[in-house]
Amino acid sequence: MLNIEYKENFKLNKYFLVKYFKEINMNEIILVKPTKEYEKQMISYKEEHIKNNENVIHASSRWDKMSNYDEWLNLLNEQSSFKTIKDNWTVHTTFLGVKKSDNKVVGMIDIRHELTNDFLRNYAGHIGYGIRPTERKKGYATQMLSQALKFCKNNLELKRVMIACDKENIRF
Repeated sequence: MLNIEYKENFKLNKYFLVKYFKEINMNEIILVKPTKEYEKQMISYKEEHIKNNENVIHASSRWDKMSNYDEWLNLLNEQSSFKTIKDNWTVHTTFLGVKKSDNKVVGMIDIRHELTNDFLRNYAGHIGYGIRPTERKKGYATQMLSQALKFCKNNLELKRVMIACDKENIRF
């Protein structure tokens, strides 16, 4: 009797795992740098936050404060190099979190190359990220953070990374 129950449970678990991994593959997130290709989606991304009464878009590198997409792309380019960064800013790389299955932008993540001031060292950290309201609680932020940590290790050669989280963002 025990063997039969075990086999039935194994079949159920096998089915669950196959279904689970198919869902993960369908919702796999890749990090891409913003380009002109994503302009319409990024306008929609901003509008969705505003409709959700969110005037600050986390990790948007000021996209929430700008109205011209091309100017925002230029700003990102300027902020990605030690040669062109303005005073009081830190060099950073901004990525879009894009669903691989349909190329939909679901989030943004901003990786600061250095912690150049007390605010970054004590509060903000190396990585900031956000997910569009309709795509939250689907595991996208976890995937994005995992890839961002690999970028920090492999591209920036950081040995330690500071990440901060507001109490309001922790849900049990």
